[in-house]
Amino acid sequence: MPIALTIAGFDPSAGAGVLADVKTLAAHGVYGMACVTALTVQSTQGVRRVEPVAPAVIRETLDCLAQDVRFTAIKIGMLGSLAVLEAVLDWLQSQPGVPVVLDPILRSSSGAPLLDSAGLARLRNGGLARADWITPNLAEAAALVDGPIATNPAEMERCTRALQAQAARAGNPRLGVVLTGGHAERPDDYVAWPGGCAWLPGERVDTTATHGTGCTFSSALTAQLALGTEPVEAARRAKYYVTSALQGAEPIGQGAGPLNHFWAALPFREPNR
Repeated sequence: MPIALTIAGFDPSAGAGVLADVKTLAAHGVYGMACVTALTVQSTQGVRRVEPVAPAVIRETLDCLAQDVRFTAIKIGMLGSLAVLEAVLDWLQSQPGVPVVLDPILRSSSGAPLLDSAGLARLRNGGLARADWITPNLAEAAALVDGPIATNPAEMERCTRALQAQAARAGNPRLGVVLTGGHAERPDDYVAWPGGCAWLPGERVDTTATHGTGCTFSSALTAQLALGTEPVEAARRAKYYVTSALQGAEPIGQGAGPLNHFWAALPFREPNR
């Protein structure tokens, strides 16, 4: 079984962060391991507090896991601070050839900051050197390129090219981008990779269960890459998975509820004895 690692924050409501990541990986038949970068006090109604994990503990955790297993793919989510970002980037040097998916989480859906300004500056200046794929939403992409939020397909394409140029300046000419359009008028995603590009048409799902869509998409993409799926097809399957998880979600909590990560699985029933 492929083994994927998620490096992200802990959401006790299980809609986002490492819990959502591991559920998504499991739903794709990939074994998920996790390194927690921060504890959060939150529910479906929003984030109340963030408590970072010490960078030394994060590095020790990553080293410990890597000494035990070989990862097939790695997903990076919430990092919280420059110190944590640097610790993760340094450790990634020990994982050559393993595809890395970066979900550049800057703020929670309720508006709480999840990466400090120094960390954002580092992402803009060399922080994309090790990523193979990046999956920002429109606001995250705009922040990374220090520009306006894209409002139409042409602007989404320009923003994507700016991200790839940024990575190339850091010595990474191979960056693939999935610019997710869930916050646009039409929820279409734009995929670009060295030598090509494509649009992934989307559909608007009428639901309030939208907590963790970005985490879930990037983890689904990670899972597909771990399974050996060709990247553009991996992005298409990840989008289909998230759309289905939105459609199959049940009301949980009083705010923005979680997706149904196991929409394709029947509930477990003990066989008749």
